[in-house]
Amino acid sequence: MELNKYIEHTLLKQNAKRSEIEKLADEAKKNNFLGVCVNPCNVRFVKQYLKDSGAEDVKVVTVIGFPLGQNTTEIKILETIDAVKNGADEIDMVINGGKLKDGLDDYIVDEIRGVKAAAQGRILKVIIETDLLERDEIKRACELCIKGGADFVKTSTGFVKNGVGAKIEDVQLMYEMVKDAGLQVKASGGIRDKETALKMIEAGASRLGTSSGTVICAD
Repeated sequence: MELNKYIEHTLLKQNAKRSEIEKLADEAKKNNFLGVCVNPCNVRFVKQYLKDSGAEDVKVVTVIGFPLGQNTTEIKILETIDAVKNGADEIDMVINGGKLKDGLDDYIVDEIRGVKAAAQGRILKVIIETDLLERDEIKRACELCIKGGADFVKTSTGFVKNGVGAKIEDVQLMYEMVKDAGLQVKASGGIRDKETALKMIEAGASRLGTSSGTVICAD
């Protein structure tokens, strides 16, 4: 198994320095990771940095409505347009958890559709923040992602206080919910070693968002 090809090497800290972003990109190139995931303000720089270093095949992924998902739909769409302009290859959008819990399904579906359209054919992953959801809410979130035209459902931002992040049982549930519709699952949050990474893949994840990619692929 080419474990490196599951990994989106991630750095989303609010105080990440340019030197840390460069290190992330260098590690992604060295390990031939599938991609890097950075905040929107770093997309243009990382895209050019990877190009200059001959690692154009490493995808640049960015986050929209991050980490709370509470931006208006219009702002999420504008963020996405800007990210695409700056060179983002894929988009990870945070769902509006409050709207989900209020049962405003049409709002969620319309938002996903709007961001997907703004992504201009790029892969859209929808972060449903499983730490904040009950099992039935996870199932409904997956159904709404299907209706909205998302390409992936993703577990977590990794920013929930005292949150676990990706859990095996949640990844399994998400996979079962979306596999027949052709969507995939990205597990993110708390994946720090090879054993956990392999368990997530076995549970149905086809992408792993982690800041520990070099550790996971060290063996």
